[in-house]
Amino acid sequence: MQPSEEIKSKLNIVDVIREYIPLQAAGVNFRAKCPFHRENSPSFVVSPEKQIFHCFGCGEGGDVFGFVMKMEGVDFIDALRSLAIRAGVVLKRENPELNSKRNKLLDIMDLSRRFYHSLLLSADEAADARDYLKKRGLTAETIEEWQIGYSPDAWDRIIGFLKSKGYKEDEIFSAGLSVKSEKSNRFYDRFRGRIMFPINDANGATVGFSARVSPEKEASDKMGKYINSPQTLVYDKGKLLFGLDKARLEIKKNDLAILVEGQMDAISVFQAGYKNVIASSGTALSKDQVQLLKRFSGNIALSFDMDAAGEMAAERGMREAMEADMNIRVIELLSGKDPDECIRKCPADWEKAVRDAKPMMEYYFSKVFRNLDMKRVENKREAVRALLPTIMKIKNPIEKDFWLKRLAENVDVAVSVIMDSIVPEKVLANKKNIEQKSAQGQPAEAPKRIGREEELSELFLALIIKFDIYLEYAFNSLPMERLAGESSRDIYKNLIIYYNINNRNNIESSSFLGQQIKESKRFSVQEFCEWLKGEVFDFQSNEISDSGDFSSKNIGNQLKLFNKLEIIGEEEYAGMDEATAKIRLIKLIIRIKKNYLNSKMKEAVKKIAVAEKEGDRQNLKRAMQDFKEMSDEFRSLE
Repeated sequence: MQPSEEIKSKLNIVDVIREYIPLQAAGVNFRAKCPFHRENSPSFVVSPEKQIFHCFGCGEGGDVFGFVMKMEGVDFIDALRSLAIRAGVVLKRENPELNSKRNKLLDIMDLSRRFYHSLLLSADEAADARDYLKKRGLTAETIEEWQIGYSPDAWDRIIGFLKSKGYKEDEIFSAGLSVKSEKSNRFYDRFRGRIMFPINDANGATVGFSARVSPEKEASDKMGKYINSPQTLVYDKGKLLFGLDKARLEIKKNDLAILVEGQMDAISVFQAGYKNVIASSGTALSKDQVQLLKRFSGNIALSFDMDAAGEMAAERGMREAMEADMNIRVIELLSGKDPDECIRKCPADWEKAVRDAKPMMEYYFSKVFRNLDMKRVENKREAVRALLPTIMKIKNPIEKDFWLKRLAENVDVAVSVIMDSIVPEKVLANKKNIEQKSAQGQPAEAPKRIGREEELSELFLALIIKFDIYLEYAFNSLPMERLAGESSRDIYKNLIIYYNINNRNNIESSSFLGQQIKESKRFSVQEFCEWLKGEVFDFQSNEISDSGDFSSKNIGNQLKLFNKLEIIGEEEYAGMDEATAKIRLIKLIIRIKKNYLNSKMKEAVKKIAVAEKEGDRQNLKRAMQDFKEMSDEFRSLE
């Protein structure tokens, strides 16, 4: 059994999806509001029998891997790793899925994390590091949960350990754990005598380290208090958020992410009970980090250090979050220079600061106007220069208009005057846009709804898939072109092809009275989907390669539609017997034919009018003949 199949056999898609969104039982299936688009009533359906999901609003659908890939924004390999942990499936190194340089580096980082953590817990040389963490208020449980470690003050301890496990020096170097000497051309450990904070990706795989100098060496160390892993094949600082692997579900649950500056801040806040906390690792939020965070919530509360560098990083992070149309609040500390110190000195101050977090623009306004005298014209100019560029980054026109008017009131000038006085060219370019949209919001784009004709086509397809004994009857009764919707026609065409292939390959069994008997192979949903894909995932190259002999059939759209059709079949035709299904099928075929003929007759009427106007007797005769034939067929269906 392939690892992916083993994982699917051990996990129930309902249990996995429930970790992200609440599901409500609805007959044999489960329903929820779709996590992939905004909606008022639930149209997201999960089928425990088929182990698939489909949203009837936005069209997303697939299996458990497809859900995790879409929800987490990861590729198949990362989804495989994540779900393997939940399923208790061991992905062995010799499996082709893991036979790549990237996954080898992940294995090296995992071994290193365990090595460093073990040293912190038991090695005599880590005694000062243990005392330091204890003084910082970290419990044994927290140290274990975050897998904090210690790197020995030696030149080749991690290198020697990893080489004993079969890894080469260049692989250890590629993982960012060693440095190459220019003089001797030899490798030595990058991290020496430091407290090690593992940095994980969103799935919990260790990809890097942030290393704090051990307290007894702080005065003499020349490399800085913190050093981090370099950029590697698996670690990109600008695309990761410290602690997101532990916080992502809590962020979804609370619909809020608390963002702090450093690792110790994140760990202290987490230990204090705020499990939805993440850290930016001492830098301003990048665009990639904002997009990563937005998958889990559109709301963020910032709490950076109360110094100049912290405020600058916070402001840069806010600008990126604003560009992504996120709702931002600012946590102003009542005591301590950072969240960690605030919690240790007075936990109640931290609780109040979080509870009273200000909307970002409120924070900006209070900060800018705190020390400015609005009776002085130069201070009015300074306030406009400080606040206007930030206001102009607000995506929502109503909110933007609100803060423009608020600024105008505070400096006691008209909005039009402020707009005319803008210095940045980018702001000037938006003037017209502001005036046009200032009184109206931008509602979330509603998902596209299919028409009644397409809905009937899908009901027809769902029925013949569920009651496959009527496939041949359907094929003989309804031509492909009479279905509405390109994907529906494609599915129907491929059902016909697949059915004919099966009949062509009928298995010859024993003869009876000298006559060969052929047994028809029954339609199989699973086999049809596999045939439809005509594709095999090459885990070694991480690419999709075509292994079938059938040309491209817009596979992705068809597979999504097929998932939807299976769920429609369960919802619409649950408990229906074959006789009733046949009656329903006949009625659907008649309605689809009538809709098709009705639209074609309307087209013919238009052609007749054009031909009469232009005096084109030949086209007039042809259009009238077409109308008569369709009209006769329509009457025969009455």
